[in-house]
Amino acid sequence: QEQLDESGGGSVQAGGSLRLSCAASGRTVPTLAIGWFRQAPGKEREFVAAISWSGDKSYYADSVKGRFTISRDNAKNTVYLQMNSLKPEDTAVYYCAASMSQYGSRWYYRDAYQYWGQGTQVTVSS
Repeated sequence: QEQLDESGGGSVQAGGSLRLSCAASGRTVPTLAIGWFRQAPGKEREFVAAISWSGDKSYYADSVKGRFTISRDNAKNTVYLQMNSLKPEDTAVYYCAASMSQYGSRWYYRDAYQYWGQGTQVTVSS
């Protein structure tokens, strides 16, 4: 069974950086697209970024374009989210998720993902 474990969250001042990691285990992990979502208190979980299983396609929410970068190392079964120029509005619990869908247009949506991690807290202070 596929399992996802996030790490790398923490507290940082505005303008700072963090790198989140999503360690994945399971037989089909190398064939799955991986996405990052986030959920702030009182808000719905929203799409942040996604990457194809081969790493050749990546997608970003408009709110993070130019600041966040998603990448993956299939040899380590790990996906990273490098977050730069962080803003207080980036404060949220960040989740990684795995999707069996091969269609990039689907990766923006929560229901495209079959496996979810437990989340890691990111707090950005002003």
